[in-house]
Amino acid sequence: MSQNLAEKLVMSASHHPEHVAVQLEADTMTYAELDQASGRLAGFLQARGIEPGDRIGLMLPNVPEFVPVYYGILRAGAVVVPMNILLKEREIAFYLSDPEAKLVFAWHQFQAAAQAGADAAGAECWVVSPDGFAELLASAALLSEPADRDGSDTAVILYTSGTTGKPKGAQLTHANLASNVEALLLLFSLVPEDLILGALPLFHAFGQTCTLNTAIASASTFVPVPRFNAERVLYTIERDRITVFAGVPTMFAAMLHDPHRDRFDVSTLRLCISGGAAMPGEILRGFEEAFGCIILEGYGLSETSPVASFSRPDRERKVGSIGLPIEGVEMRVVDDSRQEVAQGEVGEIAIRGHNVMSGYWHRPEATAEAIDADGWFYTGDIARVDEDGYFFIVDRKKELIIRGGYNVYPREIEEVLYEHPAVAEAAVIGLPHSELGEEVGAAVVLKPGCEASHDELRAFVKERVAAYKYPRHVWFLDELPKGATGKILKRDVKAPAGATGSAAPAP
Repeated sequence: MSQNLAEKLVMSASHHPEHVAVQLEADTMTYAELDQASGRLAGFLQARGIEPGDRIGLMLPNVPEFVPVYYGILRAGAVVVPMNILLKEREIAFYLSDPEAKLVFAWHQFQAAAQAGADAAGAECWVVSPDGFAELLASAALLSEPADRDGSDTAVILYTSGTTGKPKGAQLTHANLASNVEALLLLFSLVPEDLILGALPLFHAFGQTCTLNTAIASASTFVPVPRFNAERVLYTIERDRITVFAGVPTMFAAMLHDPHRDRFDVSTLRLCISGGAAMPGEILRGFEEAFGCIILEGYGLSETSPVASFSRPDRERKVGSIGLPIEGVEMRVVDDSRQEVAQGEVGEIAIRGHNVMSGYWHRPEATAEAIDADGWFYTGDIARVDEDGYFFIVDRKKELIIRGGYNVYPREIEEVLYEHPAVAEAAVIGLPHSELGEEVGAAVVLKPGCEASHDELRAFVKERVAAYKYPRHVWFLDELPKGATGKILKRDVKAPAGATGSAAPAP
């Protein structure tokens, strides 16, 4: 029997054909219609010569069209390469050329950058708009049955990165994603009557697994939100009678602190899911009291499909904890020799189970470094375990910046800064931010005799990377702190109080 993840959609459509699968305001798509649309998208790909295993880029926001495209790619047996809609031409070119993608579906509002990036990568670019998408489906043949795929076959490649080098493509298999979904269905007790709000970006593993794929597998209704806005989300919860909301801590804080919060009836909410960064205790307690629902906090990475642990609705939920390993997953804390430490001691989180990726795309050395011979994946995240087996994150990956739930990798931003003709050295670090968790800052040393302003460097980077990545804070130093080998010591880079440029807007 095929283990294609798209079988989850086929199953839900066979049992609940007239139930609403996707809903955005007045527009709805039943499971039968979604099944048909994904089948025609798969037929379109097949007619263009796409074969099982081929990689296809997907650069759409949280719109209804994302769902049939995602499942259509899987249905054809191809591999989905999700891409942030905010990426610029050079980033798009990499995300397509590295996995040797043959085609990318891009939302019409981002056509220029997508087309330029696709051209550079030698890939086709198909622009998706509501009217044009309907015409594409109408003209395509129907591929009724999903392509036969083994559980070990790659379904999705999610690009991630440490703090050095180029992004790496984490290969998530059909079995990885299906098993993660099955574990969450039990944990969240999802039923067809649930309405799940899709406010998390679907190009990210968190949004894909915890909202989209769980909604489809449980035959629930998925309600995408194209752009998060606290008041708009509160309105949507009231209007559509949302029962499940998943978000990053900054989303919960924005909803809790929205001045018009009390105008909305959010009593249908029964469960909220938090991840992507640590949830402040005050926000968790305040939100649960104000909204009358519980928040389950979890942890994971792109390499773990993504969920590795979660707090439980039927057990004590400890503030600040990422909970317990989910069903079928093991977690432990190890020292630098990868030996398990004593309970209560601090070390690196290692994960083993059905959720661990098969490896990084064309990066055998990186894969061998991350996953040992016994199947343990080493996360780089530092934690401790208490006497009840609950995990507590002590520190994130040493240099990774998490800005409003989005990962920003300093090395990438530093490389862009180094392209500026006046920059000699640069060190990008995360700075505490009351709402976003962290903000991006850059310490810069200019070349002798060269000049550049804070605004100039901010604008230079902003033109070349996604909007959430560029440094809002820039300050100049005569030299960066270095160790004996000349390596820049990031831990010793500090932003001066009232650094010039700190008042820059943080959209």
